[in-house]
Amino acid sequence: MSKIVIDGKEIDVPAEYTLLQACEAAGAEVPRFCFHERLSIAGNCRMCLVEVKGGPPKPTASCAMAVKDLRPGPKGEPPVVETNSPMARKARQATMEFLLINHPLDCPICDQGGECDLQDQAMAYGVDSSRFHENKRAVANKYLGALVKTEMNRCIQCTRCIRFVTEVAGVSELGATGRGEDMEITSYLEEALTSELQGNIVDLCPVGALTSKPTQFHARPWEYSKTESIDVMDALGSAIRVDARGREVVRILPRLNEAVNEEWISDKTRHIVDGLKVQRIDRPYVRVGGKLKPATWAEAFAAIASKAKATAPEKLGAIVGDLATVEEMFALKGLIDKLGSSNIDCRQDGSKLHPKFGRASYLFNSTIAGIDEADAIMVIGSNSRLEAPVLNARIRKRWLTGSCLTGVLGEKADLTWNYNYLGAGPESLARFAEHPPADKQKPMFILGAGAFARPDGEAVLALAAKAAASLGVVRDGWNGFNVLHTAASRVGGLDLGLVPGQGGLEALEMAKGGVDLLFNLGADEIDIAPGAFVVYIGTHGDRGAHRADVILPGAAYTEKTGIYVNTEGRPQFADRAVFPLGEAREDWAILRALSERLGAKLPYDSLTGLRAALAVAYPHLVKYDVVTPADASGLTGLTAGGVASGEAFASPVRDFYLTNPIARASRVMAECSALASRRLAAAAE
Repeated sequence: MSKIVIDGKEIDVPAEYTLLQACEAAGAEVPRFCFHERLSIAGNCRMCLVEVKGGPPKPTASCAMAVKDLRPGPKGEPPVVETNSPMARKARQATMEFLLINHPLDCPICDQGGECDLQDQAMAYGVDSSRFHENKRAVANKYLGALVKTEMNRCIQCTRCIRFVTEVAGVSELGATGRGEDMEITSYLEEALTSELQGNIVDLCPVGALTSKPTQFHARPWEYSKTESIDVMDALGSAIRVDARGREVVRILPRLNEAVNEEWISDKTRHIVDGLKVQRIDRPYVRVGGKLKPATWAEAFAAIASKAKATAPEKLGAIVGDLATVEEMFALKGLIDKLGSSNIDCRQDGSKLHPKFGRASYLFNSTIAGIDEADAIMVIGSNSRLEAPVLNARIRKRWLTGSCLTGVLGEKADLTWNYNYLGAGPESLARFAEHPPADKQKPMFILGAGAFARPDGEAVLALAAKAAASLGVVRDGWNGFNVLHTAASRVGGLDLGLVPGQGGLEALEMAKGGVDLLFNLGADEIDIAPGAFVVYIGTHGDRGAHRADVILPGAAYTEKTGIYVNTEGRPQFADRAVFPLGEAREDWAILRALSERLGAKLPYDSLTGLRAALAVAYPHLVKYDVVTPADASGLTGLTAGGVASGEAFASPVRDFYLTNPIARASRVMAECSALASRRLAAAAE
């Protein structure tokens, strides 16, 4: 630690801190445009100038000088920094004057207006007139794809966007051409950006040069109602903020959560909002004469009750989709139990993960933040770039340190970080089952759905557990056996025990005609064969609704409060941003009302009562934002339920932009998918 005096206040800070970070630690506000905590230092904007006593007789860029670079006073006194001296203020005012020489000053029509760093700092350091009267420079707007809109006349060349796509996203597709007044930010050959994280550059841009193309000119920031929620587009559980205007969700932004997503979100998370408004189911439907007809809730419940009365318990089942909350899964499990059936499954993708193997067999045990500590990472059966782009960026950040060995076992893909390719399938994994312990302190496995969501998934899981034990991935004080899920509801469903009971049928068996009455809770990624009477509870006219005999309109994730458990076993609370459309209701309420009509009334009448029952049965699921460690001892005794085949591992996510009914209803996601398809076709030629 080093002593430093900032604005008369003496503090101790790490010697590696920049002056800007030291000033923030002392409570002093220093303006900046180019500096960002998670990006490399550029020192472009010169807005963070401070005065260093005893230093050069000129202002110093506080972002580019470290505390250790300062000299003590003649008698060993700590260095003195002034952030608000006349020299510093005059320098910042001059910088602001230069920045505004070429700025178009079009705040009334700029989407960034109201949340613009340039506006805020111009209020503090700007003046009411300029001494420069030359013509402003004009820069042609650049095409960056379907998500990012450019107004390059506003650009102040802070280069945050360039540094983000290069360093964090790992796709070097933005750069600067020219020098001085002729400098321009542009993409390579002005092609669309290919990163799944590109929307974050809109948040990083301190002016209105980069704005969101899908939401341009929709509303001003002060018109939004802002709601903290959780993302369900993957199993990571990224912290998000849902901004709504009236009853319409307009945009989704990231929230800071160092343990999960830091401050990034994927493009699918950010831009599926238009999918929340189209192809929505807003009233019940009953199939009559082969066609779905609008119905009342009473008519829909009557049709279900009539079928349930004529169906034996063993011929009744339920499948849970990927976007369900813990509350509605808990209610569905209670209903199926009361109806006397053991046919229930939350694994519509055919996953072989099961609570009987212990929680450690299906959790990201090291936690997501544990990636920052790993010194070896092996990804097995996963394309982490498509399955969890934010987690993939975290792996890249760890790889960039140069102190982490990386390997991939499965399909070859561009993951934005270099790796050693270790093989394609189970036979390659088997080589590590008898391997000597790795010479690493914190090695890590990341097991994807491509490894366990297959007929031999149980054998592969046992093989991976054996390899983890051999390599020392699981040891005292460290559990690096990690499962990366693709569904937001999956860990919660497994924690609740939503798997077939004694003699029960799995999801794929039920879908192939194993039951006569099937409750489908938002499962749209599974094909249900003709024959069964299907009750679909969901939000969109997708695959599940097309197959249904009765449709009950549910609420989307932005329209209900609920608990989601992410891939590391962290229960997270999502709040409601808007109310459901039309006659749609929250899913737990639908199940509660239906249970009474079926003669299997659930023992609670409110969401508070449901959560109280949940807290009694599963206490860890109501400990919000707390990861309850799983006992790793079960992994060592995990034995194969069969023999692993020679089939290569393949990620279940082929099209990142169209993985769920909300995304498939989105025009923006369809455009992104088309761009990605064209890129793949061009690369194959």
